[in-house]
Amino acid sequence: MTDRASLEELQQILAMLRDQDKGCAWSREQTFETIAPFTLEEAYEVLAAIRDKQPELLCDELGDLLLQVVFHARMAEEQGLFDLSDVIGSIVSKMRRRNPHIFGAAADEETAGDNLSQLDAEAVMDQWRAIKQQEKQGCATQPDSVLDGVLKTLPALKQAQQIQLKAAGVGFDWPDKEPVFAKIEEEVAELREVSDDDPERNNRDRQEDELGDLLFAVVNLARHHGLDAEQALLRANTKFKRRFLSIEQALAAVNRSPQESTLEEMEALWQSAKAQE
Repeated sequence: MTDRASLEELQQILAMLRDQDKGCAWSREQTFETIAPFTLEEAYEVLAAIRDKQPELLCDELGDLLLQVVFHARMAEEQGLFDLSDVIGSIVSKMRRRNPHIFGAAADEETAGDNLSQLDAEAVMDQWRAIKQQEKQGCATQPDSVLDGVLKTLPALKQAQQIQLKAAGVGFDWPDKEPVFAKIEEEVAELREVSDDDPERNNRDRQEDELGDLLFAVVNLARHHGLDAEQALLRANTKFKRRFLSIEQALAAVNRSPQESTLEEMEALWQSAKAQE
């Protein structure tokens, strides 16, 4: 582990980097918009470290993500919008407000936590969503739709999952997994219908539309299993890369490459790699 440091020290570093006279030229030029892609990238690096079960890397990546938070807060402070204390105060207030089963309205935390055993994890999430919805209803800038809060910049799978969660929050959802499986089978059949090469019957737009419907239904199934579709696909990507690397290594051991091999040969090596996991 590295030497202990404080949040204040990190704030000071950002202030020095952003100093208009003595700071870093690159840091000074950044805006919320230019930093946003780095923020998203760092969030995914955190997910990768968690997925790969690398605690030391997770510590490092969380630091990178924290840097993004402090960077945004510093830019906001320079514009007189808010500062890091406001950011922290906002989330502290929100956590207390949305967890009344722990904090309640009582000043005494010991008294406030008396209801802890009365709510299971699912009930806590239902309570969180209900309080969040109440907050939106009490806001002067209430959205026209419950779906308006879903960011368009999210990856498609994550966006689909959030859309479905918000719709489910107002009761638009299947009660269990079985109708979701049926919907997936229906979408597969519809995709098959538009997947032939006859331009008179089908076109790329129809194929993309039906494929999108299928992916949306699969995301719905992931949600009904309590899984994160984005994380599941990342896991599948990692698994594929691991097995394909095994194919390349096995071929390299006999001085061959995938380009010099048949599909049948590579499939056999794939199954071998799969059996060894």
